[in-house]
Amino acid sequence: MQGIYLRFYIHENRNHNHTLVYEWLLEEAKKLGIHGASVFRAIAGYGRHGVLHEDHFFELAGDLPVEVVFMVSEEEEGRLFELLRKEKLTLFYVRMRAEYGVFGLDEVQG
Repeated sequence: MQGIYLRFYIHENRNHNHTLVYEWLLEEAKKLGIHGASVFRAIAGYGRHGVLHEDHFFELAGDLPVEVVFMVSEEEEGRLFELLRKEKLTLFYVRMRAEYGVFGLDEVQG
């Protein structure tokens, strides 16, 4: 199947409506009928302002970047982007066309 691979990069401690943005994104995507998502925490990174953030054992501030990943149809992407516009969220994202599927599904069902 063909779809869109979306990646959002967000500071771990960033909030929207008193909820962490990455948690808000997951919950809202689920409500929109998007079938899955993953969140990955970085060990280091910097953004457009050039401030380096690194994971240190004693730091518990949660200021590292996280990556929120979706594999969606164009229609699902449209619904998600419309919601982000409505909520007036500013998020850096990467969008790539991709092929996806479930490997081995035919053998299991066969």
